[in-house]
Amino acid sequence: MFFGYIHLFEFFVSMMASRGYKCARWRVFDGLGQKIQTLIFVLLVANMVDGQIRYSIPEEMKKGSVIGNVAQDLGLDLRRLRSGRARIVSGENIQYTELKTDKGTLVVNERIDREQLCGETTPCSFSFEVILENPMELHRITVEVLDINDHAPIFPNIDRPIRLEISESAVVGTQFPLQSADDLDVGQNSLQDYILSQNGHFILKQHANPDGSRYVEMVLQKPLDRERHPQLSLKLIAVDGGTPQRSGTVNIDINVLDVNDNIPVFNQSVYKASVTENTIRGTKVITVNATDADTGSNGLISYSLSKTKGGGADIFSIDEKTGTISVNGLIDYEKEKKYEVRVEARDQGGLTGTSKVIIDVFDVNDNAPVINIMSFSSPLSEDAPPSTTIAIMNIKDADSDKNGQIKCSIDGKLPFKIESSLTNYYNLISDQHFDRETVSEYNITITATDLGSPPLSTSTKLHLRISDVNDNAPLFDKTIYSAYVTENNSPGVSIFAVRARDIDWGQNARISYLLEDTQVSGSPVSSFVTLNSETGVLSAVRSFDFEQIKQIQFVVKAQDGGSPPLSSNVTVKLIIQDQNDNPPQVLYPVQTGGSVVAEMVPRTADVGYLVTKVVAVDVDSGQNAWLSYKLQKATDRALFEVGLQNGEIRTIRQVSEKDAVKQRLTVIVEDNGQPSRSATVIVNVAVADSFPEVLSEFTDFPHDKEYNDNLTFYLVLALAVVSFLFITCLVVIISVKIYRWRQSRILYHSNLPVIPYYPPRYSDTLGTGTLPHVYNYEVCRTTDSRKSDCKFGRAGSQNVLIMDPSSTGTMQRIQSEKSILDEPDSPLEVS
Repeated sequence: MFFGYIHLFEFFVSMMASRGYKCARWRVFDGLGQKIQTLIFVLLVANMVDGQIRYSIPEEMKKGSVIGNVAQDLGLDLRRLRSGRARIVSGENIQYTELKTDKGTLVVNERIDREQLCGETTPCSFSFEVILENPMELHRITVEVLDINDHAPIFPNIDRPIRLEISESAVVGTQFPLQSADDLDVGQNSLQDYILSQNGHFILKQHANPDGSRYVEMVLQKPLDRERHPQLSLKLIAVDGGTPQRSGTVNIDINVLDVNDNIPVFNQSVYKASVTENTIRGTKVITVNATDADTGSNGLISYSLSKTKGGGADIFSIDEKTGTISVNGLIDYEKEKKYEVRVEARDQGGLTGTSKVIIDVFDVNDNAPVINIMSFSSPLSEDAPPSTTIAIMNIKDADSDKNGQIKCSIDGKLPFKIESSLTNYYNLISDQHFDRETVSEYNITITATDLGSPPLSTSTKLHLRISDVNDNAPLFDKTIYSAYVTENNSPGVSIFAVRARDIDWGQNARISYLLEDTQVSGSPVSSFVTLNSETGVLSAVRSFDFEQIKQIQFVVKAQDGGSPPLSSNVTVKLIIQDQNDNPPQVLYPVQTGGSVVAEMVPRTADVGYLVTKVVAVDVDSGQNAWLSYKLQKATDRALFEVGLQNGEIRTIRQVSEKDAVKQRLTVIVEDNGQPSRSATVIVNVAVADSFPEVLSEFTDFPHDKEYNDNLTFYLVLALAVVSFLFITCLVVIISVKIYRWRQSRILYHSNLPVIPYYPPRYSDTLGTGTLPHVYNYEVCRTTDSRKSDCKFGRAGSQNVLIMDPSSTGTMQRIQSEKSILDEPDSPLEVS
């Protein structure tokens, strides 16, 4: 700003030097310059404290002339000007200044004519704002335009002289109003003085108007003598106070009339009236009245409006006969708030009386507010905090008082509010946090309404888009997914798909699916299934076997493409469904190729006698493992039946003597799968009461010739082995009894508790058999145990006939019970 004042001072010095003023005047001006410099420095400091920049420059500076260093005066870095896209915002149509962001200087962009810019207003200045973005800053700069003496005083109708008709009887001291000159300059450069050419009759008398302008009257100092000087020619010179001094001249032609010694006189020296703006043409404002004491033609008065400053004579007209003043032009309060016109009453003798009419203009609310959007940030990030500035608006109303007062509002219930910043500037700011997933855009209607009656309003619309922030993790439709796949599937088959949703937008909503590293039966889950990262489709890597693995549980992660990425997990249970791919397996009776197993049924067996039980299992599950037993073939179907569910072979009638000894049953075991699978077992039944009875029948079984020849040898050998084993077992039992008898004597003195021992004779390892379990029990008793009862129950026994094709004899395994104690009547029962 200081540079602006220095430029002004240098400008005045250069003008003084160019005009060649004398040394004395220069010394005076030099002292005045020092005072001006001091005043400029004081103003500079005051403005800096105020926080706004104010420059002063003379008008008519060349384009490109430096006004001031904005960056230095605002304390801004040149990089800040460039990064913030600093620019000038002005409501004027003409851009007088330009901001050089590379140097930080403010230069003249267009010719500045103070008279065109401000007219008579002093001081003359124009303001504009410098806006910076990222973050937003707003600075106001005021440039005061100083007047230079570039206009000379000009009289209206300079091509035509002022014509006056003055009666020779005009008395000394009579005043004759003259036209005033106009000087567009102001201050010292404006009109300062009037000079009348030398003459022997008139002198000038100058008057000042309330607005500071001057008007002159020519005063008769010496009576006129028409006979000596019927006409007079004078010159009126108007001079200003500028340097160099300028002047304007107009000729005055005076026609001396014969005696008319009374001038018209108005009944008021000053008339006051008022009119509202936009009053239609022809509307009467006020009527003035003047009288003339003369009679005849010298008493006839005509009214006229003289040329006045401000152009009032062009806006109003007067009826020259009645003196009624009417509206003749457009009245605009925003251009002129008050008019002063001078009314002249001239009689036929040439005498003129004057009066002043002051017309006040009342404002009408005829201008709606004007909204200019200076800056608008869209899109706006959804994580923008409250009180974030979204837009800067300049709102003006050309009316005054209440008609020019503005109230801003936002239509609807939106999370925004408007705050006033500088004069006529308003900021649109956010009032709460945003959520793009709830509202992705806003249509903001801003209405500016003045306080006039009736009020006028203007609206503008802003479309604000909310940009997305990755603030939502993907969400699965379910907390746990359950999928099913049938065993023996083809590798690579698609099983099912997981789905996740992300309510964010764009890249933040792009979801990738990943398998979490988990172990299934000691193997990574990736060796069982694979997951498509884009579609979430789960596929099998290999063929599953229900009998090996029945369920796979793993974790799938859904991750979005935001930064940083967000994710969520879901548990997936993959259940393997069984297929009927295994036939039933017969556990009993055991089918061997080297021997024939036969079940014996006594001829005294009643109805329902349990011959044997077919035991089978199926490694499948569910209904695929439900087994049913059917009798496919039988020697006598009327004698036996098979339990459908349990496989028990029972007699269905009383065995008779007529029934054949050798019975052959074919039992089929079938599961419930689709399609069903089955197994067949052959059961040989011997209907007889003793082994010799059935021996001859079963020797007829088809065997190899070599097997039949050696059968006797093997039977004898087996008998010998059994006898040896029997004798050996007997010796061992006797030895054990003696040993235990000795131990019992020791236990009698030790009072130790009885510890039973239960060795199983038959173990059903699969847990599915229904054959009876037979146990041996060993009991240790003390010497006092004779007083207690001990009884051994006899376990159910069955006779099993095993025939070996390579032997000729039979071996019957008979299970019996034997008391190992001396007392046969001990009633102890063990079950």
